[in-house]
Amino acid sequence: MNSELISCAFYNVENLFDFTDNKYTLDREFTPKGKKKWGPYRYNLKVQKIGKAIASIGNDYCKLPPVLIGLAEIENAGVLDDLLKSDAMQWHPYQYIHYDSPDERGIDTALLYNKDIFEVLETEALTVLLYDNYNVRDYTRDILYVKGKMYDEIVHVYVNHWPSKRMGQSETKAKRITIAELLRSHIDKLEEENPKILVMGDFNDNPSDTSIDRHLAISPLTNPMLGLYKKGLGSSKFYGKWMLFDQILISENFISDTDSRLNFEKAAIYNKEFLMNPRGRYKGEPFRTYTGKYYQGGYSDHFPVYILLKA
Repeated sequence: MNSELISCAFYNVENLFDFTDNKYTLDREFTPKGKKKWGPYRYNLKVQKIGKAIASIGNDYCKLPPVLIGLAEIENAGVLDDLLKSDAMQWHPYQYIHYDSPDERGIDTALLYNKDIFEVLETEALTVLLYDNYNVRDYTRDILYVKGKMYDEIVHVYVNHWPSKRMGQSETKAKRITIAELLRSHIDKLEEENPKILVMGDFNDNPSDTSIDRHLAISPLTNPMLGLYKKGLGSSKFYGKWMLFDQILISENFISDTDSRLNFEKAAIYNKEFLMNPRGRYKGEPFRTYTGKYYQGGYSDHFPVYILLKA
């Protein structure tokens, strides 16, 4: 059987909000009267740009756009519907899995999948319970879990968006470790013997940080993006330094089980020139939609990341 390369990707799309006010979430700045002056034109332009970016991931190697795309910072199912109708994506057989999370800003994770290749068998939103020093719950994103079949292989997919460092590295470190332990607990309970697993997300930690290196990237998982980080490569800038918060971890059997289909080939950052800021002090960095309150008209403040698999 001749093998072909397929890709699986993750993309933090930087606040893909619609332009209507949801009274149950803190999204008012993304309305026509809000601080961002977010209206139909800017929204539709962003949807088209994100669609273009997704559809082109891995096109140097693959005949098709990614089979799986994990997304972070999606507001709701409506923006996913619009994304799948965008010019670049409407011709591909994508569907999505999405749950509304308890995040205070109303941003969620989602999984897009090519329904001709990936068959969804089971889905779940894994609730993340975090509390501050006063025992008040910190509402954050769920972990999206999807079990499916791809090329006759059962694959377990987890899409993550962990708490950021905005409140401080040391203040938030424990939260990310807690989520890593929750995720490991779910993985340890999977029924299959030697299951194939993809764990993707914006972890707000680098591959060498404790939450990833000591709590997540341990057997049966391995982190193929660690080598990219050691080379100084990143998917976003944080206080002027390249960070690789966006990662895709894989189970070791994607590498070791050469008798089955779906074998790991490569991990990469999709940092094509059209996704980069073309000018000024931020030239070469991800071309953002906003810098602070100032509209830039770009794609996202993150580059997508992806892996290649031989199928």
